[in-house]
Amino acid sequence: MEKKAGKRTTVIFDEQDRQYLEQLIREGKEPGIKPFISKMFDVYRDMAMSDWKFPGEYYVGMSRVAFFSQENLQHLIELIPETKLRETGRKLGEITAVSIEASQNFDTHKKENWAKALARLGVFGYGELLMRENSLIAKNPFISNITFLSGFLEGVLGVTLKARITTSPIVFDISK
Repeated sequence: MEKKAGKRTTVIFDEQDRQYLEQLIREGKEPGIKPFISKMFDVYRDMAMSDWKFPGEYYVGMSRVAFFSQENLQHLIELIPETKLRETGRKLGEITAVSIEASQNFDTHKKENWAKALARLGVFGYGELLMRENSLIAKNPFISNITFLSGFLEGVLGVTLKARITTSPIVFDISK
């Protein structure tokens, strides 16, 4: 089988951008220009950046997004009564599921779509979320409160979760 060569494209960088990219390469943060450009295309596609309005108004599908610190989210979660944490997380997860379905055109509650839904949450910055048989693994999750996180993921996937390991990587057992 013959491998087709990609088309060659010339990219002209401003001097400041070129210096910045060369610095990233020198520091070992980027392996080279071609991998850097490829990664930027992946980010552009995954984040649906073609839908973004500039400056300061960003949409992913139908949802407007903002850069929000983990510390701010933690403070908001601390204001929720302990008895309402899971329920509130679940409601937020259900809203997120609707947003994903509208923008990505798949139902996050269907088991065959769980991996895609978790990958989408990864793109949104929620952490590395993986399926393993009847378990869900959350590596370095954005939401640090286990009860709220459980509810959130339950709302997204339409399941019930029980935390088996409560330190990162967190492991949840899944039941429908």
